[in-house]
Amino acid sequence: MASHRYTTVDVFTQTALKGNALAVVHDAADVPDATMQQFAHWTNLSETTFLLPPTDPRADYRVRIFFPTAELPFAGHPTLGSCHAWLAAGGKPRARDEIVQQCGVGLVRVRRDGKRLAFAAPPLRRSGDVDAPTLTAVATSLGIERNAIRASQWVDNGPGWVAVMLGSRDELLALKPDFARLTPKDIGVVAPLPPSGEAQFEVRAFIAGSGPNEDPVTGSLQAGLAQWLIGARLAPQRYVAVQGTALGRDGRVYVEQRGEDIWIGGDCVTLVEGKVEL
Repeated sequence: MASHRYTTVDVFTQTALKGNALAVVHDAADVPDATMQQFAHWTNLSETTFLLPPTDPRADYRVRIFFPTAELPFAGHPTLGSCHAWLAAGGKPRARDEIVQQCGVGLVRVRRDGKRLAFAAPPLRRSGDVDAPTLTAVATSLGIERNAIRASQWVDNGPGWVAVMLGSRDELLALKPDFARLTPKDIGVVAPLPPSGEAQFEVRAFIAGSGPNEDPVTGSLQAGLAQWLIGARLAPQRYVAVQGTALGRDGRVYVEQRGEDIWIGGDCVTLVEGKVEL
């Protein structure tokens, strides 16, 4: 067993314990794949990441991202949290205000805007209209009538998200999904908020499987949603989304389109620093 630097980061929040927790293991090149998966299962967080030297010369570091039961090619809050932990541990990016992360989907750019980090939404692996049988399955999974879904889109950037829009925040917060029948297995739901507040949308993320069934704040889903909503002119080029209310969290996701890029931003708070034997 070897000792590794270890960090727990709360992502998409300025207030500790209100975002989405991430476990980060540093300098993990010597950690076997099976041990990575076993440790991710042990932490039982939505994701655990392992930082490694890049194999692509354009990248500043490489990250492997694990759900408790499987490895993921990309996830949003692990991207911001891993970058935050890498920088805090003394990582030196090649560019002054942009860091390049290598992960399963390729290279992901992360920019610094003061203390806040933002990643460039990666290309969607699947987009476009959702077929009628899938929408019926989504409605059944969420326990709502099919006509309650105002709009929908595939927004798959790795985890496999399908997204639907409801008419109001109250409808969104009232959802009680049947996780045993959740189809597809990754469903994102968004609803508009009244125009008087800071945020324009509220989001919930539902996931089938043995891990947590609702994710507190979900960067990959938020990235896919932003590409859909902005592209379809359902959202402005700059907006704020809230996520985690139903779980007692208060995540804030800052979305901005700059040129052809859509950036997904959030604050990070370091909660735990220490060592782990793996």
